[in-house]
Amino acid sequence: MLIAIGGIIGAGLFLGSGKAIATAGPALLLAYALCGGMVYLIARALGELSLYRPGSGSFATYAEEFLGPRVAFITGWSYWLIWILVGVLEVTGIGLLMKYWFPELAQWIPALVTTVVLMVINLFAVKTFGEVEFWLALIKVVTIVGLIAAGLAILLFGLETSSQPPPSITHLWRHGGFFPNGWSGFWYAIPLAAFTFAGVEVIGLVAAETANPERTLPRAINSIIWRMAIFYIGSIAVIMALYPWNQIDTSQSPFVRVFDSIGLGVAAGLINFVVISALASSCNTGLFATSRMLFALSHIQQAPRQLQVLSPRQVPARCLMVSTAILLVGVLLNYLMPERIFNLLITGILGLLIWVWAVIIATHMAYRRKVQRGELPLMAYRLPWARGSSVLVLLFLAGLTVLVIRDPETRTAFYVAAAWFALLLLVYPKRNASKEVSDVHSA
Repeated sequence: MLIAIGGIIGAGLFLGSGKAIATAGPALLLAYALCGGMVYLIARALGELSLYRPGSGSFATYAEEFLGPRVAFITGWSYWLIWILVGVLEVTGIGLLMKYWFPELAQWIPALVTTVVLMVINLFAVKTFGEVEFWLALIKVVTIVGLIAAGLAILLFGLETSSQPPPSITHLWRHGGFFPNGWSGFWYAIPLAAFTFAGVEVIGLVAAETANPERTLPRAINSIIWRMAIFYIGSIAVIMALYPWNQIDTSQSPFVRVFDSIGLGVAAGLINFVVISALASSCNTGLFATSRMLFALSHIQQAPRQLQVLSPRQVPARCLMVSTAILLVGVLLNYLMPERIFNLLITGILGLLIWVWAVIIATHMAYRRKVQRGELPLMAYRLPWARGSSVLVLLFLAGLTVLVIRDPETRTAFYVAAAWFALLLLVYPKRNASKEVSDVHSA
């Protein structure tokens, strides 16, 4: 359950929420609610597929079965690339944040150390990965709960702060209204909000190595919706009730200011530590996800067959080493171009993520059509109002694509995704159709 929620709490909330607040004002709460609801439906669809047939390749292998090998090839390798880019982004962020304590430290050194340590952790049994991810996710959860508790205490008991005007729930609508930047501000905040929920789909990959997925997977997914409400909507609502949205410094984490207001003198250092742990958590998840995706792709002959070998601890060690080697290229980029890499990585992830989410929904729709024809069993845990929910999510993703293309700051994501898809179609391995089907079932 902590892996499920930890996957959607990252640096986007701790660091990126300041920019999102400046873009939409209090309307950001509505943007989080909309994106969170859509991501929850995606998780429910993936949960139903995962219980139908748990597998290490998750939605890539489901796409192979229901949408064809070409879609599976594009989806599997795109998801692998997403987490490679995320991993580079996270270790880059760790390198930048370590300068808070060590200003003269070269950015690439913490990036390299983090990559090597997380690789070693993932080489052990999957239980080791789960244990480390549990504690890293717990740090994030405790921090947000602490912020909400401190904020509510200030609001309810009138505790003194340095904020002017004084904290008040009316800040959510007094300074220009709930939509201070109009509907355009709200729409431009949607991609920022959606990006912060990236990672929830990892729960499908984890299902294959969970002792009792029929019991634990529904519990974990069902908990996502109310945790989104508490951790995202709750924390941002408290922040904007303590401080008018137009007084929040976009260059500083809003969390630092809240902890400063309750007299916690080490607030900046504390949040710096929490964000580093959040980035390490995301990179840890990324190494897990990329290794399992490569392992699944090798079983359907869309990655080298040599990657099918498991270590004595039942870990796809070769896949892990390949992903780590590519991740080390990102460490090299930190050395060669430390100032530019961060923004380049962010824009490259969003377009690919939209594709993966769309494929999950399309795969689920194809699965349900076979269920209706009596060809496959209906799971006890399933996506509610399946047809309407699926269409709603696809419309949302189409709208998100339009918003990404229209915004000059995120338009590069569309070009990156288009170039990547063109490359994958160029190198796509054509195989005999009957062999494809037999490979899926044997894998």
